[in-house]
Amino acid sequence: MQQSMTVKEAMESRHSVRKFVQEPVVKEGLQEIINQARLAPSAWNLQPWRFHVVTDPEMKAKLQDAAYGQQQVTSAPAVIMVASDMEDVVANLKQTVHPGLSEEKKQEEVANLAAFFGGMTVEERGQWGLAQTNIALGFLLLAAQGAGYSTVPMLGFDPIKVRDILGLPDHVKFAAMVPIGHKDTEGYPHHRHSVNEIAFFH
Repeated sequence: MQQSMTVKEAMESRHSVRKFVQEPVVKEGLQEIINQARLAPSAWNLQPWRFHVVTDPEMKAKLQDAAYGQQQVTSAPAVIMVASDMEDVVANLKQTVHPGLSEEKKQEEVANLAAFFGGMTVEERGQWGLAQTNIALGFLLLAAQGAGYSTVPMLGFDPIKVRDILGLPDHVKFAAMVPIGHKDTEGYPHHRHSVNEIAFFH
């Protein structure tokens, strides 16, 4: 990977790209991007995000079909499915409790979390985890840009088909499908609301 940009540079230079250079993304580069994305904050540090990295051409072709034929899916050398799996989180709550806590505090924390999420339906837990996972999605996009890669976050796909392709259970939610690679064309320049249109200081 190239030398990282500052966060500001990554924010200002990132554009969605839909055509990529036909060269593979090295596994180590993808691992480092995910290593940075996993540092995103989450309530109670539950970290419900899971990253499914697809580079196999046949599987990417299936994902393209699930994404209604959108060409960027197979144009990109890799596709990252950013998912949330709250049922896995709830089944392994001890893994998210900070190791610096006393054993008594750890047990108390696990009991409180189990009671909180036990009062939700699977769907409610899924939506809660998805909101947290969207934070990690933002981190992922900036980490990729900072490392010299382009991305395009996509929501236009059939989640049922994607779960089937990846062999995932029905409760898994997706924050986005993210084709990633080196850009072959420039994205459109930013067209954003001004600060005065979206920020209200009270």
